Amino acid sequence: MQYISTYKSPIGEILLAADEIGLTGLWFDGQKYFAHNLDSAHEEKDLLVFEDVRKWLTIYFAGRKPDFIPPLHLIGTPFQISIWKLLQQITYGQTTTYGELARKIAREKGLAHMSAQAVGGAVGHNPISIIVPCHRVVGSDGSLTGYAGGVDKKKYLLSLEGIRLKNQTDVLIF
Repeated sequence: MQYISTYKSPIGEILLAADEIGLTGLWFDGQKYFAHNLDSAHEEKDLLVFEDVRKWLTIYFAGRKPDFIPPLHLIGTPFQISIWKLLQQITYGQTTTYGELARKIAREKGLAHMSAQAVGGAVGHNPISIIVPCHRVVGSDGSLTGYAGGVDKKKYLLSLEGIRLKNQTDVLIF
């Protein structure tokens, strides 16, 4: 059984979903793939994990790096989960590219090559935005390629972390 709750962030309402294991979803209202893995039979209930997630988000939206990760329960294909685990390794305040992720997953799987587009598909279907930081993945030229929550939210999150990108005048530039 999955349970839901909401969080009001500075950039819009966020839907939280969890089960007995941990957080299963964190989506901005109206984002692409909104509530994609949410069970049709779910109910609103305040769980301890939601308290942890709210605390994490409050720290994060105050412009600080949270020093803990709430319990997560990633639900997806083995490939998607492997990509989402790589996303969790991207340091707060840093970015990586789809190509870099593709090279890393290819090495881990002993493959000569991995498609950056396949990686991009998995990144785009990340059900736990922000905490599993898909917003830290940019194009090879530093461009802000798609973000399921919207490019405006991606810009905000990157700016909040002090990330400065070339070619982005409305994101902080070092």
